[in-house]
Amino acid sequence: MERGGEEGEKVARLGKKHSPGSSYVVTCPKMSAAGPVWPRLQVLRALWALLAVLLAPWRLWAIEDIQKCSWQVALNKFQTIGKNLGRDRFFYQEPLGTVDSLFSQLVDSRFDLNKEYLSFPYFLKINYSCEGESSEALVRKGYLTGLKPMVLVTFQSPVNFHHWKIEQLQIQMEGVPFRSKEPCNAEVCVMSWYTPMPIKNGSVVMYVDISSNGLGPFIPNQRFQVNINGFLQRTRDDTLQFTVGNELYELMPQYFVNAPSRPLWYTEEQAPVLILGGIPEEKLILLTDTSFKDFFLVELSIDSCWVSSFHCSQASFTATIYDAIATESTLFIRQNQLVYYFTGTYIILHEGNHSSGNWVRVLANECIKKLCPVHFHSNGSEYIMALTTGKHEGYVHFGTITDGRVSFKLLPRQWSVCEGIQGIQLPVASAEVVICSITWATFIADDYSLLLLVEIEDSKKYFQVVSYDLVSDYLAILYTIPEFIPDARGLEFLTILGTESYTNHPMVPTGMSYNPYNNLLFIWGNFLLSSYNTENYIYLAGFPKEQSIKYLVNSFHGDVAIVTETEEIWYLVEGSYQVHKLFPSKGWEVYISLQVMHQSSLHAPNETMVTLFYEDSKLYQLVYLMKYKKSQLVKRLVPVDQLLMYQKLNNDYLLERQGGHLTLSFTNFCPFTVMRLRDLPNPQIYTRQEIYRAPPPHVLDPSGLHNEDSLAVYQGLLYYLLWLHSKYEEPYADSVRDSTWRWWKNKKQDQDYYFYLASNGRSTGNMHIDMASYEKICDLKAKYELPERIFLDKGTSYSFSIFLTARGHSYQAEPGREGTTYQLRSQVNLGVVLADPNCIKVVVKEKVFVNYNSLLFWVTLSDKRFCFDQGISGHHLMKTSILVKVVGSTGHCFQDTHQGPRMQGNLMVPVLIGCPPGKRLAFDTTYTLEYNRLKNKQYFDCVHVDPEIPCFLFRDSACPVCSPPLFTVLYAHPLALLAHLPTHPLLFPPVRSSLLPPLSVLYCLGHANFFLSWPHPHYPAVFYPFFLIQDLVTGDSSSFQGSYVLKVVGGGPTLDTIREYSEEEIYRFNSPLDKTDSLIWTTKNTTTTKDSVFNIMSHQSLGIEWLCLENSPCHDMVPQSFFAPEFFFRVLVSNRGVDKSTYCDYQLIFLLHIHGLPLSAKRALFILRVSATVSVSVVILYISCCLLLPLTVKACNILRWKINNIITSESYYTHTSPSKVFSSPSGTKSGSNLSVSSHGISMVAKEKAAASEEALKKLT
Repeated sequence: MERGGEEGEKVARLGKKHSPGSSYVVTCPKMSAAGPVWPRLQVLRALWALLAVLLAPWRLWAIEDIQKCSWQVALNKFQTIGKNLGRDRFFYQEPLGTVDSLFSQLVDSRFDLNKEYLSFPYFLKINYSCEGESSEALVRKGYLTGLKPMVLVTFQSPVNFHHWKIEQLQIQMEGVPFRSKEPCNAEVCVMSWYTPMPIKNGSVVMYVDISSNGLGPFIPNQRFQVNINGFLQRTRDDTLQFTVGNELYELMPQYFVNAPSRPLWYTEEQAPVLILGGIPEEKLILLTDTSFKDFFLVELSIDSCWVSSFHCSQASFTATIYDAIATESTLFIRQNQLVYYFTGTYIILHEGNHSSGNWVRVLANECIKKLCPVHFHSNGSEYIMALTTGKHEGYVHFGTITDGRVSFKLLPRQWSVCEGIQGIQLPVASAEVVICSITWATFIADDYSLLLLVEIEDSKKYFQVVSYDLVSDYLAILYTIPEFIPDARGLEFLTILGTESYTNHPMVPTGMSYNPYNNLLFIWGNFLLSSYNTENYIYLAGFPKEQSIKYLVNSFHGDVAIVTETEEIWYLVEGSYQVHKLFPSKGWEVYISLQVMHQSSLHAPNETMVTLFYEDSKLYQLVYLMKYKKSQLVKRLVPVDQLLMYQKLNNDYLLERQGGHLTLSFTNFCPFTVMRLRDLPNPQIYTRQEIYRAPPPHVLDPSGLHNEDSLAVYQGLLYYLLWLHSKYEEPYADSVRDSTWRWWKNKKQDQDYYFYLASNGRSTGNMHIDMASYEKICDLKAKYELPERIFLDKGTSYSFSIFLTARGHSYQAEPGREGTTYQLRSQVNLGVVLADPNCIKVVVKEKVFVNYNSLLFWVTLSDKRFCFDQGISGHHLMKTSILVKVVGSTGHCFQDTHQGPRMQGNLMVPVLIGCPPGKRLAFDTTYTLEYNRLKNKQYFDCVHVDPEIPCFLFRDSACPVCSPPLFTVLYAHPLALLAHLPTHPLLFPPVRSSLLPPLSVLYCLGHANFFLSWPHPHYPAVFYPFFLIQDLVTGDSSSFQGSYVLKVVGGGPTLDTIREYSEEEIYRFNSPLDKTDSLIWTTKNTTTTKDSVFNIMSHQSLGIEWLCLENSPCHDMVPQSFFAPEFFFRVLVSNRGVDKSTYCDYQLIFLLHIHGLPLSAKRALFILRVSATVSVSVVILYISCCLLLPLTVKACNILRWKINNIITSESYYTHTSPSKVFSSPSGTKSGSNLSVSSHGISMVAKEKAAASEEALKKLT
């Protein structure tokens, strides 16, 4: 301990007995434990507040000089922007009409104007306020000084991953200034910033983070919940009213004064609407969709009937709503012994409208004594448990909520828990159980089991922790709680081994709490037990046995708050054993005194705590303040770190006498002075956050103020950005893994021109849209803090370092292992707690910097590769965690920040093991084409090229150039050559065309489209497929190195005729065991699945060969057009059960386009025969014509000559016969004339015959 002087007298620390000889003993008045009561302003308490201010570090003085400002966010419809009409309720869930008319005017923009642009129904109105100043003046001042709010909207993933994609999506936007529409004489009177409020299918919970761009005043970052309220409906007069009941507008004091606080139960991170009952004698609930930033008082429209019977007795009736639980879309309440539920209207969440319309009563014939919540969803559903009494005592009604549909089943299935316990204990206990009742139930999703707290009374009363397996229907007793509270004898904790001594106070457990991230189970009542394995328990002695815990609140990030029956608030850091009392406490008194000085509106002399809950790892109270003029219900922060620091200052100081006066000295038990995180990796690869940047349009107005048109355009841009993101599911690998580039890629070459127009104020629509700024952010840097959660795949690791500066001289020399050397050992120790050491491991390396009195620890967390089965991306993740703590820092180490002190030394990070969201398997078309071209020496594309679907040739063999020795002539289909001439640039040798038959087809060996079945010199082609693992979050791509199974699950000759194959067909078409000649493909790989049904492929496989055997669907494809036949195969690639390199169960279905399919052997032979017959016939005809033509011509000429002679002779005789008759009487003269004439005729005939013979010789 530090002293003020060497000769000072020791004085005991506050709250403990003083040492002999001390002059002063300081005591503190105690605060009433009945509830939050305003402390009396006594002099001593004022001195305590002054002491706390004086003891604050000098840095806090500078922080106090910063003006305290905060952001304000309201939801407005498009019709109410620019009007001061308050906040609209988030009810409408569908996009409004199109804004295409505005986009059609922006002809000089880079985006596609032919698309459909819709708008969202709401905007976010953003202002900020500072203490003591007008908000309107502040906004104007901030705008003129360059302040711009940056808005980050985070969409929460839905519960049902079977319907919606699991992803961590964020959109980063900017607030745009907008002038108010209220009448004003000045140029700018009232203004605000606006930004669209986007809506995404499957997400009803949204977080809005507002930050500053760094200009203007300093405003801390703030987070708001903007959730969809599905429990509203629109009336005839176009107003909204609740469907669950009637809204009340007055908070009566009797609703809250002297009413006990109650827990707030809901599904963590999934419930958009929270409800809280417990209002005495009224069927009223508090309902909120902003996590009690604002709320509504609703009177439920239930019948409030009272059911009492012999098996379900009820002593009295009350209208109070005792249990209220909120899930993603359904609300549950219990009134008396009746259970009701109501499903809201969430059309973007469910495939159909599953709204209840009215409260639905369930378990009508059961007596329900308690509802137990399940804080986390699993397997695409949410759960709830109802404990029964009466005839079904010892049973649990296990409820499942899927897509708003509620179903219950009675567990255990065979016999009750009490009967099961009797059967287990029968060999060791003969006494009959008189009373057996289930007090509490907890569902463990990872084991799919129930933990039950069972009260048993036979000869004595005791409690047991019982486990029930929902799958095997197996019941087991895990632990029997001791009958009495152990005697810790001044220790902070005590491990219960059965050999310890006990007090006379009986242990009365009332509930259980389980954290699935660190497997920490708390059993609470008038004690507090903790266990990491449900079998070995530790008793936390810091909690007084005189108090009884009413409920326990867990942040699931390492913090636990406890509320007792007397409304005391206690605090515990998971992993430590010290329980801290927050209220009432001395630290609380100091804090309240400071709030009185600041005249805080969040505190009042009389107040009642309504509930206590965690939000974003911060503890909040819902408190009813009773003030003189107006009472109100407020949500306020419980400053846990600040209260612990005040309490530490009150306890850790000394009053020492130095000479004639007393001096103060303080002891700081924190082992370090500085703690920093270093070497943090980029967070997105571990947090899996997909972030898009979407800036607003640039308006050309000199004032920079936007109008309704620019806001509507901003809406349309955001809508189409989300549409592009949702449609980015192509099975083929994309070189640019950003869905936004498809938006403006066709106009990229004109971007400089569009910028030139905007720079000169000539853009149409008076605005300019820089499409290049719409992008996916893949290189987000770490912010010197651990992420909220991390995802680990198989064998991956997460590393960071911690830098600590030790307090004082904290090193000592220790002998080495051999005893000859010495090594320095620090007194500052770092501990690591793993929730599942069998699944994850951690390696810590230490480096000492003696000159700086500091240490550096390198921490590496790794997965052990065997604790999780394969799963779809983002599905069925295993929850675990790592806790890194500096020994002795809990409750002692604090860091001063602008938001107050923050506890240091404990770092708890949830870890999710499995297939991280945002990873997918894609067909690598680029490398597949290049590699196949390299191996097969060529590549022939289709006639009609489709850039989206790659095309491959059925037989793509190794024959780049057809040389004369390999040249062959095949008589095949006449259209085959024409089908391949445009796409097969073969270099044929020069051959005289006169040698080729007119209907022949030339083929290079191995490239015949329609080949014959008999052997020939053929080089079979192999198809080598390759795949990529694409990370949609970081934009990285890597070759898939694992194993997979490839199946053809569908196909058809055209895109329109593709059909899905049955399981039997898939087996016949793909299995090497098939004996029906139905195989579509085969491979030379010998590795098969365990049942030898399918081949196992990898990136090192020998590829596949297309077969299309006789009974396959691609066999004997007849060309349907001028070109060769083709076929579209629907291919399934899955690594399920065959890949040990990842936890991801990748499943890819894509279309593979194969062209140039062969005909069957019979059809090819038939075509060959027909072609050969026709060709031979033509050749024979040609040869015959060549040989017989001269003879035919000669015969024709002779025939013609003879015919001419006959005609000539007939003509002659016909001419000479009459002359002879008339010349007879002339005597001698006539005779002489006749002789002369006959001689002339004979001479002419001889000349003609000689001419004919000469002509015939010439022809022959």
